[in-house]
Amino acid sequence: MVLEMIRSGGTPGLLIVLFCLTMVGSTTGVFAHDIPNDITIQVYVKPEGQRLKLLVRVPLNAMRDMSFPLLGPGYLDLAQADAELRNAAILWIGDEIKLFEDGVRLPNPNVVAVRASIPSDPSFRRYEDALSHIIGPRLPDRTQLFWQQALLDVLFEIPIQSDQADYMIDPGLERLGLRVVTVLRFLPPGKDECVYEYVGSPGTVPLDPHWYQAALRFSALGFTHILDGFDHLLFLLCLVIPFRQIRALIAVVTAFTVAHSITLIASAFELAPDTLWFPPLVETLIAASIVYMALENIIGAQLHRRWLITFGFGLIHGFGFSFALRETLQFGGTHLLTSLLAFNVGVELGQILVLLLLIPALALLYRFGVRERMATITLSVLVAHTGWHWMTNRAAVLSQYDMVWPTLDLSLLLSATGWLLLIMALAGLSWWALGMRRQVKSAD
Repeated sequence: MVLEMIRSGGTPGLLIVLFCLTMVGSTTGVFAHDIPNDITIQVYVKPEGQRLKLLVRVPLNAMRDMSFPLLGPGYLDLAQADAELRNAAILWIGDEIKLFEDGVRLPNPNVVAVRASIPSDPSFRRYEDALSHIIGPRLPDRTQLFWQQALLDVLFEIPIQSDQADYMIDPGLERLGLRVVTVLRFLPPGKDECVYEYVGSPGTVPLDPHWYQAALRFSALGFTHILDGFDHLLFLLCLVIPFRQIRALIAVVTAFTVAHSITLIASAFELAPDTLWFPPLVETLIAASIVYMALENIIGAQLHRRWLITFGFGLIHGFGFSFALRETLQFGGTHLLTSLLAFNVGVELGQILVLLLLIPALALLYRFGVRERMATITLSVLVAHTGWHWMTNRAAVLSQYDMVWPTLDLSLLLSATGWLLLIMALAGLSWWALGMRRQVKSAD
């Protein structure tokens, strides 16, 4: 019939047919659409007795390749939508979320109830309100709700052995949008609520971690971070180039470790400046530290005081490490200090691995390649060139921020006093260590 209309009507007939098909598609359902840019997902996880309840709220426009029944200009047909809402909940949420009880993967959750909600619905502010909303009456059929603005609320249930077990989750919901922000709340019986907010996928994380789980996670994170951080690796290369043995590097590496540990812990306890320009400033100074160390290698490094310079630059690098931990520290639960110390341990293990690879490689280069001084200058020039480009690019980013200093008040004075006392204590410790080193050398 369509072909006959086209043959009989020519181009006008074809336009009429296409218009009719478009209208039919707009009034019967919605199919594929673009991936949304930014979406926010809310999740509640609550074990109760032999059941684990999972409440999820997702924007409906994140459900792609679904055929939701529509009315008029794009209103969701609430009288006919339940079946397709369930299918969307299973396909895009239930099949993606992985939950573990005492390390054992739980089965996929069962859909108990689904609801389409208006954008302004406030029920997910509290678990009890969200649960009552989902199992309560749905919106009236006459509600005019554009499907792109609707929210999908789902109640899942999973059978469990005990609500006192240890639970882990791998959300797997990051593909619902280009940038997915998830607010996840875990409500263990008899304990305080654990709240997590993250972007993308955090991987598999314990919902209420023990101290050893936090230690393992953050030591691994510190190990991988130092290996992925090219600026930190170049800084280590600058430290290693003038030295021939690991023993001579002990004081330098120790100074770097102590320094970045201090500022990392201080940042975690919110003692660092909380301004927009501070992170780009730190990144610029990290690049500047690489340039300085490379230039010092070129003109002739003062190896007897390199540990002191490294300590100063280590304070800056510690702030850089803290930026990597800013979002991740929440997964340490109540074990903040344990997580920080474990991260430092991981960083140290990564540094040791890098040193164990770099020192023999440089020794072979000096022995069978070019002369040591020429190799030192060549490598340092290459590092300085790279660090200079990083520094100028980051300085350009920094220049876009207004350097507004905090208001001088009592809290600022107390914070400055604390930092001044810390610097004085570190200076005294450094002076004592330098004196002890000189005594050891004179005794030898």
